[in-house]
Amino acid sequence: MTSTAAADIGTDVDIKAVRRRTVAQAIVEYLQVQYSELDGQKRRLVAGMYGIFGHGNSVGLAQGIDEYGVDFPHYQGKNEQSMVHAAIGFAKASNRAATLACTASAGPGSTNMISGAATATTNRLPVLLFPADIINNRFGDPVLQQIEHPVERDVSANDCFRPVSRYFDRITHPAQLLSTLPEAMRVLTDPVETGAVVVCLPQDIQGAEFDFPESFFTPRVWHIRRRPAVEDEIRDAAEIIRNAKRPLLIAGGGVRYSKAQEELARFSAEFGIPVSETFSGKGSGPISELNLGGLGVTGTVGSNEIAGGADCVITVGSRLQDFVTASHSLFQNPDVKFVHLNVGSFDAHKMGSFPVIGDAKLNLAALRERLAADGYSTSGDFRNDIADARKATAEVRKHDLQAFPGENMSQAQVIEILNKETNSQDALVLGSGGTVEGIHKAWDPSNGTDIHFEYANSCMGHEIPAGLGYRLARPDAPGDVFVLIGDGTYLMQPTELVTAVQERKKIITIVIDNRGHQCIWPLQVAKGGPGREFGTQYKARGTESGRLDGAVLEFDIAANAASMGCAAWSTTTVEEFTAALTEAREVEGPAVIVAHVEPWRYLSGNGSFWDVGVPMTSQRPGSQEGTAKHLEGRARQRYYAATTVPDAS
Repeated sequence: MTSTAAADIGTDVDIKAVRRRTVAQAIVEYLQVQYSELDGQKRRLVAGMYGIFGHGNSVGLAQGIDEYGVDFPHYQGKNEQSMVHAAIGFAKASNRAATLACTASAGPGSTNMISGAATATTNRLPVLLFPADIINNRFGDPVLQQIEHPVERDVSANDCFRPVSRYFDRITHPAQLLSTLPEAMRVLTDPVETGAVVVCLPQDIQGAEFDFPESFFTPRVWHIRRRPAVEDEIRDAAEIIRNAKRPLLIAGGGVRYSKAQEELARFSAEFGIPVSETFSGKGSGPISELNLGGLGVTGTVGSNEIAGGADCVITVGSRLQDFVTASHSLFQNPDVKFVHLNVGSFDAHKMGSFPVIGDAKLNLAALRERLAADGYSTSGDFRNDIADARKATAEVRKHDLQAFPGENMSQAQVIEILNKETNSQDALVLGSGGTVEGIHKAWDPSNGTDIHFEYANSCMGHEIPAGLGYRLARPDAPGDVFVLIGDGTYLMQPTELVTAVQERKKIITIVIDNRGHQCIWPLQVAKGGPGREFGTQYKARGTESGRLDGAVLEFDIAANAASMGCAAWSTTTVEEFTAALTEAREVEGPAVIVAHVEPWRYLSGNGSFWDVGVPMTSQRPGSQEGTAKHLEGRARQRYYAATTVPDAS
């Protein structure tokens, strides 16, 4: 899909007419008449604004919203980073056709939004940020919260947004809005370029007046159109696939955004090609015997087995990050070829792929027609191998879901219960920690639950506000929005639960409490040997050692959630958790269920490699052994030469 614009609503405007407004007021009025259109559905592009107001924006943008905001709600965030995550959740629930704006005061208020901006940009999701900036006229330098650079006097703290933004500007004169805001809308609605759009607003400029042309406020529709690939790319990609005997489809987030799930399922079924799923693509694959589940470091054993021998990998809309490719070590067939369907050329060329650039839904259909005309199909032997791979995955899953004698319920069991109790009307939001592996590897998507992963930036603290953003985007949708997090994420940023109470928006947050950052613990042990955990457990500082190796800390997450206005449960058994889940569905407002699980029980590994930094020298035998094993994994990493079309001769 790609984006174009047309001012096709109410274009009868006196070209000489002007509207005197401040910069802030003009922004508010402009945003209220911007619309997107995708597949015939028109909606408000920017549906409202999150804001925490301080001296940097309370008499600027806040004043503009208060006076000129018509059906343009303000949401009172409790943390600036969380505001952006809520906008991300809103954008994802809107299939990238709508988002929320966010504004914060100058200094730390604005720089708090940087992690959210990075999360939006890495996930290719549109958010619109208006960070307040220092005084433009400089009469009072240095002003409160100003970063003074002795050489570059025009630098402010907001320049930190530049590397994590897809569009960045600083308004130093009101007339800039005439070009900046349309360009911001274009980037927001462009599936290739979208991400964090940042427009910095110096405090004095927000209140500066200007005679804006009346035509600037004419309602405008930004069309998000589906673009097919050029015919040569379809022809050549089909030729590459036609020569494959063991092909594999990878379903990425682009399948979801293009609404190509049915076309992907048809493509898979018609030719007998199995499908593996990325994080963003989880739940986008077919509900069939050809779905292998998650791929890569947190993927299933069956999925990785088929991937290892694949001679043609057909990727649909993915960034192909290291967790999915096992740091370029997963695809070991010496003759493997890559075909990548992607709306963006940058991603379509990764790993030497043959690029098919354009809308995934259209191009899957075009490829299917070509391959069908050639009579292409995979062999019965390959389909038997697929069935065997699925059986291997099922055996591992059965082992991981059992009750282990003498242990608390496991994280896997909690996820299994949630899997059984949710349905196609529900949504699940997650983004970091051990829950990522549990959902990617063990979740059965056949129940139709709408799954929203954030694992491009793996930003702890994303999940609760993103769940709220999802509910704000779909306030009347049936079913519940579930947020799945660990105790580490909860302790970082639970305060948007207060916003959920304030907005009367129900989300059900499930907290896996294992008293630490336990998904990092096995990584440390694997690289450093037994007992080499450091700084990942919630323990008091030891009186003798001076390190954090004392007693396990006692704190009550359920009580904390209740203090913020949520219904809350603390559970320690499968039966208690199941009952709490049923009760949580019945309450009206936000709910939090804490599941106390076995700290050291994780899902079985799959033997894949993940490249991280390891100590190249150490006095500890365990670290030496861990590094040696890691270097063995690095030896499996491959360079993938560019895939070319087979010589017809």
